[in-house]
Amino acid sequence: MKNLFRKWNQVSLVKQIIVGLIIGIILAVVIPEVAKPIVILGSLFVGALKAIAPVLVLFLVMSAIAQHKKGHQTNMKSIIFLYLLGTFLAGLVAVIVSFIFPVTISLAKGADELAAPGGVIEVLKALLLNVVDNPAKAIYNANYIGILAWAILLGLALKNASDTTKTLISNFSDAVSKMVTWVIKFAPFGIMGLVIDSITTNGIESLLSYGKLLTVLLGCMLFVALVVNPLIVFVNIRQNPYPLVFKCLKESGITAFFTRSSAANIPVNMRLCEVLKLDKDSYSVSIPLGATINMAGAAVTISVLTLAAVHTLDIQVDIGTAIILSVLSAVCACGASGVAGGSLLLIPLACSLFGIPNDVAMQVVGVGFIIGVLQDSFETALNSSTDVLFTATAEFKKLRKEGKTINIQKAS
Repeated sequence: MKNLFRKWNQVSLVKQIIVGLIIGIILAVVIPEVAKPIVILGSLFVGALKAIAPVLVLFLVMSAIAQHKKGHQTNMKSIIFLYLLGTFLAGLVAVIVSFIFPVTISLAKGADELAAPGGVIEVLKALLLNVVDNPAKAIYNANYIGILAWAILLGLALKNASDTTKTLISNFSDAVSKMVTWVIKFAPFGIMGLVIDSITTNGIESLLSYGKLLTVLLGCMLFVALVVNPLIVFVNIRQNPYPLVFKCLKESGITAFFTRSSAANIPVNMRLCEVLKLDKDSYSVSIPLGATINMAGAAVTISVLTLAAVHTLDIQVDIGTAIILSVLSAVCACGASGVAGGSLLLIPLACSLFGIPNDVAMQVVGVGFIIGVLQDSFETALNSSTDVLFTATAEFKKLRKEGKTINIQKAS
């Protein structure tokens, strides 16, 4: 048994996850009733990640800022620019593809009881109010904008603290990081449980009637992940971007796909940044920030489903309005974390641009919930893996400008 355990630990985490994925699919298809109790492993894994992520962000950011050396430059401006650019381009791609391949849908009921935000101001207001949230409440509700704000303020306040205090905070940060590595070691078993739950609960029958919509939606996300994002990376680092792109998709995107939570994937992304040897001062802030404002997948969802409603109702749209939709979907996507229900509940806001009534827009949201098992998985995988991708891109760009050698193959 010890030899088996030792050999298992020698296998890379990604290969372990693939093994868990295959076993989960086999069990769910062959013996679903027997496999159902294993679903608890998925719930435990996601629960553990969600529980430790807020504490990790608080201590990591607070420690990084408290011990930040004067004169040491971070890459936050570049990272935030890449986040916003990537989100806008994702929305633009979705708009263009939706015009080339127009999709009509059968409107669905089932979202009438949900309350969508009334406008962009309301979305941004919710986002800003999260900044001044009570710190204990922010941690309890996993409000990462609030956690970041308090962590930054505490870090700044502790910059002049004694070395003993700074060492204590650093030790807490290291201890929580160590706990994260323990949780991530259970990823293969957690993914196995999540796969079994997804297959036995949802199946694929309910998705077949929305095949064309899913093709456009998921095709846009794949195009952004495999064409748009690599182009952004190439322009910045002037090297083949795909080793880094595939590294992020493989080690961040896979877990995000199954957990369907950017917040739960924060510890996974932090660990990946550490593996890539990125600047801790930058990624300790950029990764939790990316989980709230870097929302390329959400921009795609909002644009595609909104234009599906437009085509269904035979509304004529000019190029100017389409571009405005790209900007609106990017802004809404950045504020998605501040709204319960995420990207789907921001669809009525985008639909209002075309004069679509709220009751019709909420039927489109209902369609979103039907296809949500795949839409949300792909959306989260794109959002979360891009957090690491753009954080690494900003740092490699800085190294290139300083004349230092960048070996993307080695880093990935």
